[in-house]
Amino acid sequence: MKTSCSRNLITLTWLALAFVIGPFLRAQTPEATPAEQPPVTSVTATKSEPAKPESADKSVAAPETPANAAVTAEAAQADEEKKGETIESEKTEPTTTTEPKETKHKHGRSHNRGHSGNERVSFFHDSTLEKDERADAVVSILGSSTAAGDVNDAVVSILGSSTSSGDVGDAVVSVLGNTRITGGSVGDAAVAVLGNTYVNGHVKGTVVAVLGNVELGPDAEVGGEIVCVGGELKRDPKAIVHGNIQNVAIAGHGFDFEWLHTWFSKCLLYARPLAFDARLLWAWWIALGCLGFYALLALIVPQGVNKCVQTLEERPGYSILSALLTMLLTPVAFILLVLTLAIAIGFLLIPLFSFGLFIAAIFGKVVILAWLGRRITKLFGDGPLSHPVFGVLIGGVIVLGLYTVPVVGFITYKLIGLLGLGVVVYTLLRTMKNNRQVAPAPAMVAAAGAPNVALPPVAGDAPIPAPFAAAATLPPVISASTLPRAGFWLRIAASLLDLILVAIVFGLLSKMLFGLGGAFPLWLAVYSIVLWATKGTTIGGIICGLKVVRIDDRPLDWSTAIVRGLSAFLSLAVAGLGFLWVAFDDDKQSWHDKIAGTTIVKVPKGTPLL
Repeated sequence: MKTSCSRNLITLTWLALAFVIGPFLRAQTPEATPAEQPPVTSVTATKSEPAKPESADKSVAAPETPANAAVTAEAAQADEEKKGETIESEKTEPTTTTEPKETKHKHGRSHNRGHSGNERVSFFHDSTLEKDERADAVVSILGSSTAAGDVNDAVVSILGSSTSSGDVGDAVVSVLGNTRITGGSVGDAAVAVLGNTYVNGHVKGTVVAVLGNVELGPDAEVGGEIVCVGGELKRDPKAIVHGNIQNVAIAGHGFDFEWLHTWFSKCLLYARPLAFDARLLWAWWIALGCLGFYALLALIVPQGVNKCVQTLEERPGYSILSALLTMLLTPVAFILLVLTLAIAIGFLLIPLFSFGLFIAAIFGKVVILAWLGRRITKLFGDGPLSHPVFGVLIGGVIVLGLYTVPVVGFITYKLIGLLGLGVVVYTLLRTMKNNRQVAPAPAMVAAAGAPNVALPPVAGDAPIPAPFAAAATLPPVISASTLPRAGFWLRIAASLLDLILVAIVFGLLSKMLFGLGGAFPLWLAVYSIVLWATKGTTIGGIICGLKVVRIDDRPLDWSTAIVRGLSAFLSLAVAGLGFLWVAFDDDKQSWHDKIAGTTIVKVPKGTPLL
């Protein structure tokens, strides 16, 4: 059953392409030249001369008289002249047969295969063939085809409906439309893709409806199979079906796809997401649901929305540039992530990156709606209407109206998503840059609230005053601005120690637990991230006296540790160039250090790291 359905669907696809392209190819094929046509033997004389009976042959054998001899000689001479004329005409005159050769269709209908170039082809409007007219094909692109006369080949409609009430040699096909056979005969098939098929005539081939219903009237006769995918079969008791019936249900029988047909014809055809039609209420409910979700986000995180809106208002040029760069660099980022599939962590990075882009795109739409609504709410001052949730609602109403305009609707939809994503990315970059401002290092450790107070000279064994004694006993400040950066080889030594330690533990666990194969890089990343976030260093870093710190001297939190750990795989993916960068960088930072805003410093001996 499944194999047969698949075969029918594949056949349907090729039929639709053949019926659309075939008539044009045949119409453009040049006529055969006289030299290419084979000689045709004249059979006119043979057909005009009846066979002579035996009695006539016997009469010829009668005694020859002078009169008979004269008659016989004249007849022989006349025959020789006729033969000479026939041979001469065959040599000098090519065949000029105007009657096209008739061939028999595979379903038994003989029809004319000749083409006179009489194709009815229309773009962006309907094609019509009247009852007393003939045509080789009736084709409509972005329109409907109606044929009441005789059609030699096919009746085809792309994004339209096909109706036939005369004789059609091949098939009647509709793509994103309905197929109706209201009379006459069809030599091959009646097909509707994303539409309904109605038959009340003679179809000698197959009747197909994909995501639509098949209906047979009282005068319907189908010589082949009936295939109905995702719809219902409605059959009149008087209808005749000679083949099998295959009804493939999608989402259960009785599920109506008319809503999808309407959206294709009313919205997709006009390049817009929405249209005013009673059968498109489901699309409006989806749009209103999304608008409500966007308003909820603006209500939950108003500060984030206001910050992004402020970025768009203050830096519109940079926001647009960021949108374009995001669109261009996103495929590059995915390619780099695919390269990390050689290690197990790649399967984690790609979903995380995709999910991050998805969230940023949704939040970007909230920002654009709030920015549009703010063009109106700012006219009322800083009252309650200044809240971003009202801006999102007002901007959403404006955008819904633009969605119903042909062509402008799809352009608006794409621009909102692209520009919103760019604004969010640019705002994040600005925020990270502002947070990485290096704070000036104090000249000395302040004590008792008195900054820059120097220790007084103490003679002999005199005790140090209490405030200064407390300051003298404070541990040294671990900061990127006060401690030297760790060099390349010292960092490699600490990394090798961590690698050996994790490999030993992983080897022991892999013998006791199954399913750990290939997950070693992931466990190494988890080990590093946990220790960075909790202790600021790893076991290898403790041995070598190293610690991970932020450039802005803020505490190393979980988010920074996770970003640094995941970015390390990007440094590894490009032949380890991100790690080697430390040896050439003036700030002694690797690629993942630059992404996370961190570095590694060498702490003084005796400084506790736990």
